[in-house]
Amino acid sequence: MNVHFIAIGGSAMHNLALALHNKGYVITGSDDTIFEPSKTRLDVKGLLPEVFGWFPEKITKNLDALVLGMHAKADNPELLKAQELGLKIYSYPEFLYEQSKHKTRVVIGGSHGKTTITSMILHVMHYHNRDVDYMVGAQLEGFDVMVKLTDDNDFMVLEGDEYLSSPIDRRPKFHLYKPNIALLSGIAWDHINVFPTYEGYVEQFEIFLDSIVKGGSITYNEEDVEVKRIVEASENAIRKLAYKTPEYKVENGQTLLETPEGLLPIEVFGKHNLNNLAGAKWICQHMGIDEDDFYEAITTFKGASKRLEKIAESNTSVAFKDFAHSPSKVEATTNAVKEQYESRTLVACLELHTYSSLNAEFLKEYKGTLDAADIAVVFYSPHAVEIKKLEAITQEQIATAFKRDDLIIYTNPDDFKQFLFSQDFNNKALLLMSSGNYGGLDFEEVKELVF
Repeated sequence: MNVHFIAIGGSAMHNLALALHNKGYVITGSDDTIFEPSKTRLDVKGLLPEVFGWFPEKITKNLDALVLGMHAKADNPELLKAQELGLKIYSYPEFLYEQSKHKTRVVIGGSHGKTTITSMILHVMHYHNRDVDYMVGAQLEGFDVMVKLTDDNDFMVLEGDEYLSSPIDRRPKFHLYKPNIALLSGIAWDHINVFPTYEGYVEQFEIFLDSIVKGGSITYNEEDVEVKRIVEASENAIRKLAYKTPEYKVENGQTLLETPEGLLPIEVFGKHNLNNLAGAKWICQHMGIDEDDFYEAITTFKGASKRLEKIAESNTSVAFKDFAHSPSKVEATTNAVKEQYESRTLVACLELHTYSSLNAEFLKEYKGTLDAADIAVVFYSPHAVEIKKLEAITQEQIATAFKRDDLIIYTNPDDFKQFLFSQDFNNKALLLMSSGNYGGLDFEEVKELVF
């Protein structure tokens, strides 16, 4: 097949392009700019566009399909040409469904935890040499690519994102996969630029439940009140299987999971990650991995990239960075680090970087999320607010939203960096939470702080 990618440089898009290339498809693509690591990864396979930009002449009737990325706009010249020629245009999730419609599709959904749960499942499968197709939103240790597609594998494991499918398809991605086996980890309002009301956001998960094929199953986190409510209310003819956080204890900075065979030391920590682990265990059992084999494999799981990732450690200090930005993730991550390093002073730094987190109305959702930190810092860039064309927010609004009198707030990257590098990190734990980089912070320099 000849497949052309409009906006090939995106994180998800370039991984799909690489997966199809590895499958033997002829791949071309365009983009107006491509950053690392996508640029090098495409270049190594000969898929990097020679010139950046949009070129309608690339769109011909010889193409079997086009895949349209979210980075492209609805008036993209290549898209308009494809529509004019009547070519088949797929969104990213639509094309993944086409590649997996004859397989058993396992879809992991939820506002939080889905990347980690998907990563845990793939780690266990890899450990036991069970080959599966997959799509996951983070780079995993031991995996060369984030998307794998074959003609032979029985299972396709998909991280089910609730964000939009493409500029011309406004359905959430996870509505398009039609799972046989599904999991729902939790619901916490997010993506308010697309789902401006909480009720509208929850409705997307109700539609996801309805999309599970008849006779399929939903494994769900019964500790999440909203998840429990909508799963129990669903009239879809599916099996409903609840899970909850397993018993565990923390001793001397080591998390020990209680299992039928006794206490098991594991690499990941925090109640939210133990909850994720319970969900992953049940899905692996649906896929033919027994409980003992799951426990054997999960002891070596160190986490997904950018998810509570330990970047440095000494005898007296430790530093983590995490992709957390939504209120529920910020609270869970902060609590997890404090629980694991109870005797150390926790310095938790959050960058408000996304559309939701920089929205004045949404800010109140952050109330109490940094309470577990001994020193709590919030950084945001007024310039980022301008770029996103949002209403300006003030330091006073942030202080009021978090409901913490000693909250430290920075808007200048240099001031934030000066604060960080002036700290004595002896007997401290540093947690950096952001989907950005605090206005240009060099994380390699940060690593040196703890030594």
